[in-house]
Amino acid sequence: MTTRPRPSTEQAPRRGRLGAVGLVLGGALSVQFGSAVAALLFPRTGVAGAVTLRLTIGALLMLAVCRPRLRGHDRADWASVMAFGLALAGMNSIFYQAIDRIPLGPAVTLEVLGPLALSVCTARRLAAWCWAGLALAGVALLGQGGFDRLDPAGAALALGAGVMWAAYILCSARVGGRFPRADGLALALTVAALVTLPIGLVGAGARLGHPAVLGLGAGLALLASVLPYTLELLALRRLPTATFAVLMSLGPAIAALAGWLVLDQALRATEVLAIGLVIAASIGAVRAGAPATSTEGGDGTTAAERPDGSADPGPEGRLSPAAAPPAARR
Repeated sequence: MTTRPRPSTEQAPRRGRLGAVGLVLGGALSVQFGSAVAALLFPRTGVAGAVTLRLTIGALLMLAVCRPRLRGHDRADWASVMAFGLALAGMNSIFYQAIDRIPLGPAVTLEVLGPLALSVCTARRLAAWCWAGLALAGVALLGQGGFDRLDPAGAALALGAGVMWAAYILCSARVGGRFPRADGLALALTVAALVTLPIGLVGAGARLGHPAVLGLGAGLALLASVLPYTLELLALRRLPTATFAVLMSLGPAIAALAGWLVLDQALRATEVLAIGLVIAASIGAVRAGAPATSTEGGDGTTAAERPDGSADPGPEGRLSPAAAPPAARR
């Protein structure tokens, strides 16, 4: 008598991981194409007006979805939220000023150096510093044609946005340990919206209420907040954070694609190579800083085995930079 072969028990997890990879890439596409939509808003509202729409509508959406509790938090909790909100406001404002001056792909390439530097410093391994050298080579190649082609102010702003992104990661880890779910992010987005709202109103005024502008603003908030956050939150329940971080390192390439398709921003061959070097350095730094058992959490469980499906907080309860939700990153 013959027996039927049993289906492999590994097929379902593999399909789940492939689906999670698709979710991550979908979220990354959403974030970068959201930045392209923001650039389309600049001629109508100015940079400050676009930032205001992005943060205000995003905050309203997150508040409606999360409905965070306002009671039961001490002064330190609210101080963390305030710092997180200021980091969000600064990161988005500076980055949007950068992409108003230089193409989206190079802007994200320069910006990603902030999280890359943070990853290298926290890894404390020689290999991580070697990857940092490769990233610097990519930046040098990016300026081979002259940073004046990119606009020096725009390049400096992109680097400044990278510093604020690193601050965002640190604040995200602190707030994530003090507030459940995405409550801290929703409250921090509200702080960021309140900080930027007066500047946006002064710069754009009544133009912010135009139906076409509001439509683009809503699309921007959905692309840069709700959709990527949802997709990546689902992906983090199926993927180790190290794998997630490697996939997120493809951001500069996806940004270059969005800039080409939406904004007609062509890149030189040297700039494409420079972006590739920074992506390779980012992936290498993530792998160099990942623990040997990156598929397991500090308690010996995988993300899928933890009750809330959350990503591993890592040593000393710190969240991985890769696990930072994208809802406010852009």
